Amino acid sequence: MDFFSSMRVSASGLEAQMKRMNTISSNIANAETTRTAEGGPYQRQDPVFAAVTDRESFGEILSNELDENVQGVQVQQIQKDERPPRMVYNPSHPDANADGYVAMPNVNTVEEMANMISAQRSYEANVTAMGAAKSMAQKALEIGR
Repeated sequence: MDFFSSMRVSASGLEAQMKRMNTISSNIANAETTRTAEGGPYQRQDPVFAAVTDRESFGEILSNELDENVQGVQVQQIQKDERPPRMVYNPSHPDANADGYVAMPNVNTVEEMANMISAQRSYEANVTAMGAAKSMAQKALEIGR
């Protein structure tokens, strides 16, 4: 794997984790939203990751067989969580049903915080990998002095 391939793979990881963090932030921000444009409470969302081959051009594919199995990541879609909403008893709420229950979003803030920490650690790992690749390239250039 060459320097640019390793940087592209790490960059794809950074982008995917940033999208994951944005989705988590949206889930936390809407944890109490009982009305949406579609009707009903907000539904929690999750990014779906997919591995993609790291190839820039046709020339790269032909010239470098060592990179054949190098894969980056991308967010394929943002999928709604199909778990049912939480039912909370609050008869004074404007969205309460006849029994006094309000359909609240299926967002668990503890779960979201754990996901946020995981995304942060993955982002940091990709930054560290980029730093290591940069350091290795600098050391290789110093050999020629």
